[in-house]
Amino acid sequence: METRFLMEEANPKGYAGMFELEKAQASSSIDPVLKELIKIRASQMNGCAFCLNMHTKDARQNGETEQRIYALNAWKEAPFYTEKERAVLALTEAVTRIADAGLPDAVYNEVRAHFSEAETAELIMLVVTINAWNRIAVATRKMPAN
Repeated sequence: METRFLMEEANPKGYAGMFELEKAQASSSIDPVLKELIKIRASQMNGCAFCLNMHTKDARQNGETEQRIYALNAWKEAPFYTEKERAVLALTEAVTRIADAGLPDAVYNEVRAHFSEAETAELIMLVVTINAWNRIAVATRKMPAN
């Protein structure tokens, strides 16, 4: 498979806008490991090899374990995640598949049991941002670096 085109070259203004959105998330109060779990889980769901490659490396650099990265697809059954992380992973899945059932109250309420309104807004923006990146990378067939 080959990259169709590079979005950053074909649409530099749009791509720059995406980087502004990404930069806005950099100052988030959310734990860096949790941010990477969000990015990995959404990227798994969206089949984004480019983002999976990038964010599993980033997660390792932030101290995430191989075991938890490998088991992320099965987070509901795996005992390696806290209740707080589970709430965020459920949010990630609901927002990634927003067309299926919206954001169910039970998922939202579980997140709010662990996070403030401002933090919940940050989490939603993190999920929205990685989903946008996934769609760009998948649509353009952006290839991961070796």
